Amino acid sequence: MHIPGKFKQDNGAELEGVIRDYPFATLVTYSSSGIAANHLPMVLTEVNGKKVLQAHIARANPLWKTVSEQSEVLVIFNGPHCYISPNHYPTKQETGRAVPTWNYVVVHVTGVMRYVQDENWLRAFIDNLTTRHEAGQPVPWSTSDAPQGYIQKMLPAIVGLEIDITAITGQWKLSQNQPEQNRLGVIAGLSCEHDSQYQQVAALVKAQMTAK
Repeated sequence: MHIPGKFKQDNGAELEGVIRDYPFATLVTYSSSGIAANHLPMVLTEVNGKKVLQAHIARANPLWKTVSEQSEVLVIFNGPHCYISPNHYPTKQETGRAVPTWNYVVVHVTGVMRYVQDENWLRAFIDNLTTRHEAGQPVPWSTSDAPQGYIQKMLPAIVGLEIDITAITGQWKLSQNQPEQNRLGVIAGLSCEHDSQYQQVAALVKAQMTAK
């Protein structure tokens, strides 16, 4: 990923925050069959003091047969993003010199992937994944709510993935290349939109300005 200096994100807490807040990721792999992309919910956790990503796929997915164990993979996490109109820039009114662009937050994780078929690992992972995503429900569902033995019978239908992280890079493209008046214009313009993505990007642009 090409990252201009103004947009580079080095803060580990911010990078991991996007992984946790936007866990539905794109797993990119390469094998003799070519390039493949799978879209999976990921969990960032620690194993033996080392940070890893965990996920699972259906056993019917050929990934675990075509991509070798210990292969290097890329995982992409997309945070908030939205279109930026030149109309948000006060300088556009003065000079007309402005073009559209896109603001976004993205995190790339590279690592080495292995497959897990141990039922105890798979059960613990499914319990963890469910607990995380049910936390906001009025009455959180638990795997124990399923009929006795039902979840256990389904475990052979999935294969676990564990990715030992080797690098995390991030790009926060939030109008940092614009003068202050244009960034304020972006905040004002996006804040008037009803779409939550625009509101989130507006908040991020504002936070970026405050941090500087």
